[in-house]
Amino acid sequence: MSNASLPPTETDIAPDPETGSRGERIAKVLARAGVGSRREVERMIGDGRITLAGKTLTSPAVLVNDTTEIEVDGKPVAAPERAHIWRYHKPNNLICTRHDPEGRKTVFDALPRYLGRVISVGRLDLTSEGLLLLTNSGEVARYLEHPEQAIARVYRVRVHGRVSNAMIATLAEGVTADGITYAPVEAILERSTGSNHWLKLTLKEGKNREIRKLMEHLGLKVTRLIRTQYGPFALGNLAEGDVRTVPLAKIAEDMPALWRFFEGGDTTDDDTGERVPKREGWAKAKPKAKRPAKRRRPPAEKTIKAGQPERSKRSGSRSGSEGSRGAGGPSERKKR
Repeated sequence: MSNASLPPTETDIAPDPETGSRGERIAKVLARAGVGSRREVERMIGDGRITLAGKTLTSPAVLVNDTTEIEVDGKPVAAPERAHIWRYHKPNNLICTRHDPEGRKTVFDALPRYLGRVISVGRLDLTSEGLLLLTNSGEVARYLEHPEQAIARVYRVRVHGRVSNAMIATLAEGVTADGITYAPVEAILERSTGSNHWLKLTLKEGKNREIRKLMEHLGLKVTRLIRTQYGPFALGNLAEGDVRTVPLAKIAEDMPALWRFFEGGDTTDDDTGERVPKREGWAKAKPKAKRPAKRRRPPAEKTIKAGQPERSKRSGSRSGSEGSRGAGGPSERKKR
């Protein structure tokens, strides 16, 4: 194949004369378009599933400015939609994969069709339940999953066995099990009934089957596992199997670092119909507005009726009072 027939690489594309940009890596553009995460797109390229201008790509080191002339499995890729995040209450016995070789029902089989192609943020095991975040943006998914962000995940876990304070302290220090080192986990014993216990676990990494492996290492058997929170996004009272859009205003307010993936496009909130304004100066506290000084009211003019004695400015005395008291006044008493 001649060089002229090869797709353009990073060094082949001349920079834009106005912006100086040569474009973006195709994996990043397709991730933003909701095709998959960057790693998934790179695997698709390796499998020969992606073409650009009719030519099959063999390397992800290709720069593009948009999705024009890009096809995946022979189908054109639509322009990226505005990024969204959804909260989904995953039921038991659904697997978090798009295609299961064993033919089990997947999360994506159960989702409503109007969502289009979405990506799960992390995974929940087949028998795990609770909050699963979904997004149509590979960049958003990558940000929320990346260990650098150390985003807290909260779980309620029912275990069978004997729970001790020493176990909880061990989790707080970090555990190495089967050669794998796990970061510290905050554990709270919520309640116990015999040998069954409910624990609240908070962890900031998402290693494969982490909770189940940690509990097994401590001699406990997990009988139920429910994720209740992922960062600022909570399961709340979301019914099993239901999906709800996370309002843009909540994303802008609670995760300002994530907001950059949303503010480039239409920021009209789906719930309120109002446009979420651009956010600036997140790191700085808003200065308190100075209250205007209170204006004192001028003293009211006194009206003195004819024949009425004028009151003195000195409290407790009247003008001319000493003379009016005469012999009964205090000065006269002293003389007597």
